This record gives sequence, structure tokens and C-alpha cells, in this order.
Amino acid sequence: MAALNIEKGTSRHSAYDLRDPNAETIETHTLAVLVDNEAGVLARVIGLFSGRGYNIDSLTVAEVDHEGHTSRITIVTTGTAAVIEQIKAQLGRIVPVHEVHDLTTEGPSVERELALFKVAGKGEKRVEAMRLADIFRANVVDSTLESFVFEITGTPGKIDAFADLMRPLGLREMARTGVAALSRGA
Repeated sequence: MAALNIEKGTSRHSAYDLRDPNAETIETHTLAVLVDNEAGVLARVIGLFSGRGYNIDSLTVAEVDHEGHTSRITIVTTGTAAVIEQIKAQLGRIVPVHEVHDLTTEGPSVERELALFKVAGKGEKRVEAMRLADIFRANVVDSTLESFVFEITGTPGKIDAFADLMRPLGLREMARTGVAALSRGA
């Protein structure tokens, strides 16, 4: 049974607090990985994550230097500080990897995501969807008499908030690109 501090009227331990006081905090980190643009590199990077049970929340890949044949992989992942350090170290050991940057710890960065939302509705719901799209600066990229397709760019939090508001108005489908990120400054 938990001890009760009678003088202050507070409990030092609660039988209902199931959190482990020694557990490390789970953090979300955005990693930018510069790699050779060749067959199998992405599979090796993903294999590192899946083989060790690490989760990938977001993954984007694109060639960034055509002449140098390099691509940039942006990965959003979660884990304890020790797990994040282990991921970075293991990524750095993969032969086609040139650089690994933790944008979360290296200083200010800019993160953006593009999403498309198909929202079906008539009457007041249609009007409300258009009003919210205007507030969020979403663009209408397709329209029929019964639905809209909105395009929105912003932080993952902004995309999540827009989705939450569109669900009761008739959200039917959503497609997200994943996070693209760069460090700020020189």
C-alpha cells in the first residue's frame, strides 16, 4: 500500500500511477541522411530500422545532387535518447551513407509536409469545410458537386489539426508526403 504523508496530505506513491519513474522519456527526432543514389541503399536503411525494431514515423527520399548522384533521406523516428544515438551511429556505419544529421538537436530547423484531403459533403458541411480550408490556407485543387480535394502545406501538427477538423465534415481520404526538413541558417 502507498505511504501517505499525513502532515502535507499528499501521497508519495500511488497504486494508480503505473508509470515507471525510472523509464526514459520517448523523444521524436528528425534525421537527415545524405546517401549515394543507387539501388538498394533505401532498403539497407529501412532494414536497419526494421531489423532492430525501431519505428519510422515519416520517411521521404529524393535525389538532391544529380551530378554527384546523392539523395537525401529524411526520417522522423521516436525512441529514448540512447536509442536515437544508437540509430545515428548505426546509420553512419552503412557504407553508402555520407552524412547523418539530427535536425532536432543540431539547432533550429524548418519542417514541412504536403497533404491532400478529399472531403465529401453538401450544404452547411460543404460551406464549413471551405471556411476552415480558408483559415488553414488550404487550396482547392479539385471540386465536384459533392466533394473537394484540398491541398495543404505546413508542419505535421498543422496537418493533423486540419484532419481532425475535416473528419466530422466528411473526410474520405488523405494522402501525406512525409516530412521534408532543413536546418535554419547558414
